Amino acid sequence: MTPSLVEEAASLLALCRGRGWQLATAESCTGGLIAATLTAVAGSSDVVDRGFVTYSNAAKTEMLGVPAEVIAAHGAVSEPVAAAMAAGALARSTATAALACTGIAGPGGGTAEKPVGLVYVACAVSDGRAQVERHIFPGDRESVRVATVQAAFRMLQKAAGS
Repeated sequence: MTPSLVEEAASLLALCRGRGWQLATAESCTGGLIAATLTAVAGSSDVVDRGFVTYSNAAKTEMLGVPAEVIAAHGAVSEPVAAAMAAGALARSTATAALACTGIAGPGGGTAEKPVGLVYVACAVSDGRAQVERHIFPGDRESVRVATVQAAFRMLQKAAGS
């Protein structure tokens, strides 16, 4: 976690604090790095409600309510699963907004259809707004995970109106 990433988190937390928002995260490929980056900022507890690390398909279903049929039909690394993860985190928290991600950080696990670096990032807001972005990030496992955190932060900034 770089100092600049923590600075981005601090700015994002200030923006959410100003809006009166609380946040939840639902993470797969980042393994909790979004929540860890947010909570690296002192005083983040007034904004961060909770985080779900749902690495397995079973965890996505049990903890977030992602329908097993959706995972079976589209795969865990897909737009519908990312959207369902964000919606599930929002529904299972007191948060105003939720960030979610699912992807293939590598170095293995990729296919021609779903290469290493493929990540879906989702943001859901309690007013009904929701968005999913598809990315293919270059680099090694750490680079993909850090790029995912940055993409999630940008999505939330946009959703919060900044």
